[in-house]
Amino acid sequence: MKKHKVALVLLSVLLMIALVAGCGGKTGTSGGGENKGGASGDTIKIGFMGALTGNEASYGIETLKGMKMAAGDLNKEGGVLGKKIEIVESDHGSKQTEAAAVVQKMISKDRVVAIVGDPTTGKTKLAAPICQQNKVVLLSAGAVGPGVVELGDYIFRDTLLDAVAAPAVTDYLVNKLGWKKVAIVTSANNDYSVGLTKIFEEALAKHNAQIVDRESIQDGDQDFSAQVTRIKQARPDGIIFTGYYTEGGLFMKEVRKQGLDLKMAGGDGLLSPVLWKLGGDAVEGSMVYTGFAADPANAAPQTREFIEKYQAANENKLPDMFSAQGYDAVMLLARAMKEANSTDPSKFKDALAKTRDYPGVSGTLTFLPNREPVKSPVYLLEVKNQQFSIKAALPTEAPKA
Repeated sequence: MKKHKVALVLLSVLLMIALVAGCGGKTGTSGGGENKGGASGDTIKIGFMGALTGNEASYGIETLKGMKMAAGDLNKEGGVLGKKIEIVESDHGSKQTEAAAVVQKMISKDRVVAIVGDPTTGKTKLAAPICQQNKVVLLSAGAVGPGVVELGDYIFRDTLLDAVAAPAVTDYLVNKLGWKKVAIVTSANNDYSVGLTKIFEEALAKHNAQIVDRESIQDGDQDFSAQVTRIKQARPDGIIFTGYYTEGGLFMKEVRKQGLDLKMAGGDGLLSPVLWKLGGDAVEGSMVYTGFAADPANAAPQTREFIEKYQAANENKLPDMFSAQGYDAVMLLARAMKEANSTDPSKFKDALAKTRDYPGVSGTLTFLPNREPVKSPVYLLEVKNQQFSIKAALPTEAPKA
């Protein structure tokens, strides 16, 4: 009988072990107490969600560079709460269909306490419900379109919003450059582009500028001859292109091919050297707005130090918005963990939400009560000799929470 009881106890223990192992994918679902996943050992795991291959790789590669620089700087100073920061890499290959699987894997297998990403609005909105449900903090270092932070109180972003930047740029285009008649090009299968077009349309209406043509393309298109032919007939003063750099570069090649002397302006979806690698001379004079510009002569001390470190590690190249905001994202998460004295996302998210006047390398940042970032100014960059140069620094107004 005694042997029988011992056997039952052993069997119960084995069943409990099996159940615990089987629940490994539920990290963070409790939301209470110290996080049992990414900070259970000597490290705090922060996931990177983005593309390292495919059409959006330029955004992801730079974001990851910034994140790794921040982790290196933190670890040199002893880490956070006595633990080293570990960046967990991923690559969804710029594929919408892979984005959710990448997030699920980082949460359930890698057990991250936070994810930085995605740099794009559409994939951030795919990832956000998953992170919210699993109570893992998501901080996008690039999503600028609408409908992101509304997805839950674990969702943040540290980038300049389109709703702030596009009106300021529109004012410049209309009143400084004299764009009274505009053609707008939208990528219809791209949430970021669709949202940005709406913001530009509203801003143009406020400035009494006329939209003389609306053209629709798709991400992945390569033949834009029909759209450019219609733009030629509409005779605008300029083109507002709300899509990404790949299509933007090819689109401007067709514009020049058809003999049009028009310039293109757009959001940070155009922010990549790939723009001129594909567009060549056709994109000279194209304008891109961004919340960060590497300007060592006028940079704050922390920004100048970041620029110098980036250049030393990247053959003297200058950092862009994505690398700067990737750096700030990791630093903001680390700061929130220190403030909360916890690596539990349910605790440090509240400290993160209270961030005020944080002196980041991409600018001074405050989170509004709805977790939207306030940043100023917006930089308008212009392609000159196959590089982005600062054309103007435009003051912005903070959106109401």
